[in-house]
Amino acid sequence: MAKQGTNSTESPLLPHPSTPHFTSTSEVPDREPQDYILLPTFPRGRRRSLLRYCRCSSSLLASATVLALLGLVLFFIWPSKLEMRTVRLKFDRVRVSTQPAVAVSIDLHLRIRIRNPNFFAFHYDGLFVAVGYRGEPIGYILSAGGKVKARGASYVDVELQIDGVQVLHNVFYLIEDLIRRSIQFDTITEVKGFLHILFFDIPIKGEFSCSVDVNPENQTTIKQYCYPE
Repeated sequence: MAKQGTNSTESPLLPHPSTPHFTSTSEVPDREPQDYILLPTFPRGRRRSLLRYCRCSSSLLASATVLALLGLVLFFIWPSKLEMRTVRLKFDRVRVSTQPAVAVSIDLHLRIRIRNPNFFAFHYDGLFVAVGYRGEPIGYILSAGGKVKARGASYVDVELQIDGVQVLHNVFYLIEDLIRRSIQFDTITEVKGFLHILFFDIPIKGEFSCSVDVNPENQTTIKQYCYPE
């Protein structure tokens, strides 16, 4: 009995591996690198100190600004001293009489310049001029009042006449000066008034003195020296 032939090639237990199929993927383009900024992190305590420092700096700046403005206002408002000087000082008559007593007669002409350096007008009641000999008053005069505009100047003319004023304490000095033909007189010029600033009247004054040597024979001025008080 013949045996049925068998196929030498046996069917495998596992299927043959199939050929892998690869799907083609498109290449992803390279992205441009991005820039990054790294900020330092401050501790909370340091951050508070920084904020406190900024606030203090702002306060100091505001205070400095206020003080600067206040100083500027005071510079414009604060009154400055008046500037006064003699433009002309002339003795038209100087006469010394010895009978019945030693007396002096004088005719004096003055021209005074008053300059107001302030930013407000200066109002004055009058200009006071006094004449003396070796500290002993001989006579005085008070002129009319007026006004000097802000940052401006004004001229005041004064005429003083003294007739036969007796000299009591310096008789011998006066006779000696009369012989030497040089009599020294002292003049004091003073002005008082006020500056009208906003709603206030601020008092202000100016004063200066002069020493004048005069020849009593021809009434010429030998020497003159003026200075502010």
